[in-house]
Amino acid sequence: MFKTYSMDLAGRQLTIETGKMAGLANASVLVKYGETTVLVNVTASKSPKEGIDFFPLSVEYNEKLYAVGKIPGGFTKREGKPSEKAILTSRAIDRPIRPLFPKDLRNDVVVDCLVLSVEQDCSPEVAAMIGTSVALSISDIPWGGPTGAVNVGYVDNKIVINPTEEQRKNSRLNLTVAGTFDKIAMIEAGADEIPDNIMLEAIKVAHYEIKKICEFISNIKTEIGKAKFEYQSVNVDENIYKVISNEFAERMKKDVQTPDKIDRDIVLAKLTEDVKTWYTEKFGEDKAEEDKFAINEALYKLEKKTVRKLILEEGKRVDGRGIYDIRPLSCEVGLIPRVHGSGMFTRGRTQVLSIATLGMVSEAQVLDGVDTEESKRYMHQYNFPGYSVGEAKPSRAPGRREIGHGALAEKALVPVLPSIEEFPYTIRVVSEILSSNGSTSQGSICASTLALMDAGVPIKKPVAGISTGLITDENDPSKYVVITDIQGIEDFFGDMDFKVGGTRDGITAIQVDIKVDGLSYEIIEEAFERTSKARKYILDEIMAPQIAEPRKELSKYVPKIVNMKINTDKIKDVIGAGGKTINKIIEETGVKIDINEDGNIFIYSEENESALKAQEIIENITREIETNGIYTGTITKITTFGAFVDLGGGKEGLLHISKISNERVKKVEDVLKIGDEVTVKVCEIDSQGRINLTRKDLYSD
Repeated sequence: MFKTYSMDLAGRQLTIETGKMAGLANASVLVKYGETTVLVNVTASKSPKEGIDFFPLSVEYNEKLYAVGKIPGGFTKREGKPSEKAILTSRAIDRPIRPLFPKDLRNDVVVDCLVLSVEQDCSPEVAAMIGTSVALSISDIPWGGPTGAVNVGYVDNKIVINPTEEQRKNSRLNLTVAGTFDKIAMIEAGADEIPDNIMLEAIKVAHYEIKKICEFISNIKTEIGKAKFEYQSVNVDENIYKVISNEFAERMKKDVQTPDKIDRDIVLAKLTEDVKTWYTEKFGEDKAEEDKFAINEALYKLEKKTVRKLILEEGKRVDGRGIYDIRPLSCEVGLIPRVHGSGMFTRGRTQVLSIATLGMVSEAQVLDGVDTEESKRYMHQYNFPGYSVGEAKPSRAPGRREIGHGALAEKALVPVLPSIEEFPYTIRVVSEILSSNGSTSQGSICASTLALMDAGVPIKKPVAGISTGLITDENDPSKYVVITDIQGIEDFFGDMDFKVGGTRDGITAIQVDIKVDGLSYEIIEEAFERTSKARKYILDEIMAPQIAEPRKELSKYVPKIVNMKINTDKIKDVIGAGGKTINKIIEETGVKIDINEDGNIFIYSEENESALKAQEIIENITREIETNGIYTGTITKITTFGAFVDLGGGKEGLLHISKISNERVKKVEDVLKIGDEVTVKVCEIDSQGRINLTRKDLYSD
C-alpha cells in the first residue's frame, strides 16, 4: 500500500514514500529531500551463510550521472566502478547501522541506495543514510534502529545543519553525524583547525536534529513496520566455551600479555594448538572434528574477554602500557633518493612510508560524479600490502578500506596546503604501509606531513593523527575505559576506533568506527582531550626534532616553475591555430606549459633557463604595443625607405630611414641587416593601426 510521510529538516521538506516501487525487496523507500531523490532497498537471505564468523552486510551507494543530467564519458557511455565519493558514502552508511544488527546474525543483508536526482543544496548522502534507516526499520530484517543522520557546517562562526551548496563553500567544517535517540553512532569530518569544544558542540547540535529524525522514523515503523523474521543463531556453544575457559583461562591471561606482537602471535598460536590437542585427547577425534568451528569461536571469545577484562578491571594492556601511554615513536625524512619528498613514521609495530610527488597543475585528478567538484589537486593514496601483516598474498587493487584510509589522511592535510596561487603544483602523496599493528591511517597522516615538508611544500602547519579506543562493561555501559593509541588487538576486541587528525591548534579530520550501539557525549569529550594531548606530543617531541618546517628549497628533481598572467584575449595567440604556436614553444625550449582560462600560465622545466626562455617568447607574443613604449624586436625586411621590425605577437612596425639614428643615414644596409635585434620606441600608431618606430635618442652614435 502506497504511503507518504513528511517532516521539516533544516528548513527543507524530507519526504518518505513506500509501497510504490521495488515490491519484491524486504523493504523499499523513496527518499525525497528537496529535489534530491534516492531509492533505498534492503534485502536479506533466507538462511545464514555457512562457514563464516562475521555478519555479511553489504552497503552499496550507486551514483548515476543521469541524476545531474550528465552522460558518462568514455566509449561505453555507462557508469563503471563506483567513484571514490560513492565508496566513502557506502562506508558512512555502513558504520552506524552495522552495530545495531544482532551479533549472532549470519544471513546476508544488502542495502542498495540508488541516487536518482540531485539538488546540490540537499545532500544525497544524508538522504541515503536516512532512507537506509527507514527501510531497515520497516522491514522484517532484525535490526535495532532507528538511526538518523545530518551534515553540519560552520559558517561565519555559526553551526549550520545541512548547509546549502553556497554555505558549504564558506564552511570551515564538513561534518557528518549519525546517531540513535540516545547516542552518537558515527562521526566523519573534515575541518579547518576546528577547536575541540566547537566540534563537540557541533556534534551535540547535530544530535538534537537526529533525535527528531529518529522520532519521525519510529512513527513510520509503528504504522507500517513488519514483524522481524526469526533467524538461526550462530552463538558460541556455551558448554564448549566453559570447558575451554576453565582449563585455559589462566594461560590465556599470561600468554596474551606477551608485549611484542610477533612473540604474542607465536605463543597464542601454540596455545590454540595445545587446546585442540587437549580437546581431542579428552573427547576423541570425532568429537574434536565435529566441534572444530566451535573450538575456534570459543578461543576467540576467551581471548576477547581476557583482553577486555585486563583493561577494564586491572588497567593493564597486553603490551604493558598504561591506558594513557603511546607506543614507542620515531620518524625519519629524506630517506629515499630522487623522489621529491619522503617521510617514514613508526609507532610500535606500525610503520608507514609516505612519498610526495609534485606535478603540473593540469595533472590534477578529474572527477566525474554527481556533485559540483570537478577536480582536485591534492591526492592522498594508501596501500596495504599483505607483507605489512605478515601474510603471503599478492597485491590487488585498493579495497574500500584502503580508499577510506587514504581519504581520511587527505582530509586531514587539505586545510594546511598552500593555495594554487601560492604553490602552483598538483600534489600526490602515497602512503605505503610497511608494517601494521593498528592506527595505520593515523600513521599515514604523520608520515605524509613529513614527506610534504621534506619536499618543500609550504604547508601552513604540521599535522599529526592518533586513535583512541574504548572498552565498555557489557553488563554496565556506564562503566568504561578510554585508551590512547590503540594497537591491532585492542581495535579488534574493543568497542571504538576514534581517529582524530589535526594541528596543535585544532582538528582537521575525524573518523569514528564503533561496535557498540553508540557513544555518549562524555566519551566523545574524553576522546577529544586524549587525542589533542597525544597529537601535540607527537608534533612537538617526535616530528619537530626531525623537521620542524618545510624545506626552503624544492628538490632538484622537482620541475621548476614560472608563473605568468596574460590577458585572456591573448590566449588564442599563445596557442595558435591547432596548437601550432604553443607546440613550437615547447619544441624549442623543452618545457611543459599549462594555460588556464583566467590567463594564468604555468611553465614547468627541469632548468630555470628553459622556463625563462619560454616566458620571454610568450611575453613577446602577448605584449601590448603602446605609443611611447620601448621594445626589442628583430629586423625582418629592409627597403630603401627603412626597415620593418617584428615586435612579437604578430605586430610589425616601420623604422623609417630618417629615424634610424641621430646621425644621417644614407643607406639602411649601412646600419642594419635582416636578423638584427634592435631596441626601438613607438612614436606613433596611426588610425589604421600602423606602427611607426624610432631609434633616435635611444642610442648615441
